[in-house]
Amino acid sequence: MNNDKSTFLSVRDRAHRLTWVIALGLCSFFMIACNQTKKAGTGAETLSIDSVLQIRYQKLLEYPLDSTKIPRSYTKSASVVRGVPSKDWTSGFFAGNLWHLYRLTGDDNFKNRAMRWTTFIEKEKFNDGTHDMGFKIFCSFGEGLKVEDNQVYKDIILQSAKTLSTRFNENVGSLRSWDFNKDVWEFPVIVDNMMNLELLFIATRMSGDSTFHEIAVQHANTTLKNHFRDDHSSVHVVVYDTISGAVKEKVTHQGFNAESAWARGQAWGIYGFTMCYRYTRDPAYLAQAEASAQFFIDHPNLPEDGVPYWDFNDPAIPEAPRDVSAAAIVASALLELSKYTENSAYQKYSEKVLESLRSDKYVLEPSLEIPFILDHSTGNWPANDEIDVPIVYADYYFLEAMIRRNEK
Repeated sequence: MNNDKSTFLSVRDRAHRLTWVIALGLCSFFMIACNQTKKAGTGAETLSIDSVLQIRYQKLLEYPLDSTKIPRSYTKSASVVRGVPSKDWTSGFFAGNLWHLYRLTGDDNFKNRAMRWTTFIEKEKFNDGTHDMGFKIFCSFGEGLKVEDNQVYKDIILQSAKTLSTRFNENVGSLRSWDFNKDVWEFPVIVDNMMNLELLFIATRMSGDSTFHEIAVQHANTTLKNHFRDDHSSVHVVVYDTISGAVKEKVTHQGFNAESAWARGQAWGIYGFTMCYRYTRDPAYLAQAEASAQFFIDHPNLPEDGVPYWDFNDPAIPEAPRDVSAAAIVASALLELSKYTENSAYQKYSEKVLESLRSDKYVLEPSLEIPFILDHSTGNWPANDEIDVPIVYADYYFLEAMIRRNEK
């Protein structure tokens, strides 16, 4: 009798437990379904920004290897990733982004993928038809060297510096920028070219050959003399006479007009002279970096969140497109500049920009299957090319800025 009662209670208990399991299972199902619906319908609203960033990082890691289609930007209207070969000036940034992500996360998968993308750039070490050797080689192989000592990478950097040096003109005192438009521009030098000098500085440190350092210093001095206006804004293109070395004209190629302050051009100048100060400790370079930085961060047309319009003088402001890439470049530069000065405004601007960019306003939604992190950069407005889109170098300087912030 006691055994039968015990058996009855056991069966009844099991029935109750089964009912609860089914009920809990149904609740879990509906909760998961609800969450999935919310995520699918609204993107990142159910995820923290750090979680969204981790998802975006994974998109870079998983992007298929292709030496002819290195990610450069995303065309929203056509839903197409713009891929480029190694000769494109932006080709080194994607590998650089993966090196950055390895340093930020410690995940070896990023390092291994970075190494594979980096190999695609090697042949550029002999390309003497471009000044963008630093962007291509230093942002890929140079970033790899920050992770581990690699003699092959050093040899490639040194050869690239030799190739870049062939573009130096003694009469002008600068490296030639573009080779196109020769019937109009005898010897054009763009402010962007300051960014390629780090390749030369590092080549001297690696080889002991001071020639590279001397070329970089001469180029920086010529830029310092001719590229800045009285208000410390930067001219985009200065055209020189190759015989006398005199300035023939000052124009723009990517700004609103010849007198405007193209935001990314201002950013290249700030970053470039900050970097030059690091290698030379020349106070003139530090002074120019500070003056250009003040022009940028104090400009009345700079939006509250620190992300500039593509050109400070576009009459369409406040309807003009923004340029996240310019904000990221300056944020990274000012984190370094703040180490050399006592001006707290530099650190404050960088922190503000990083806070702005680490938001759903600028970080791409997690469901978008493209190898980029940030939206709203502007490439070449006069050519109506890459307007208000994700661009690879915006991600590069954003990630670099986060590394620099972590290292402070």
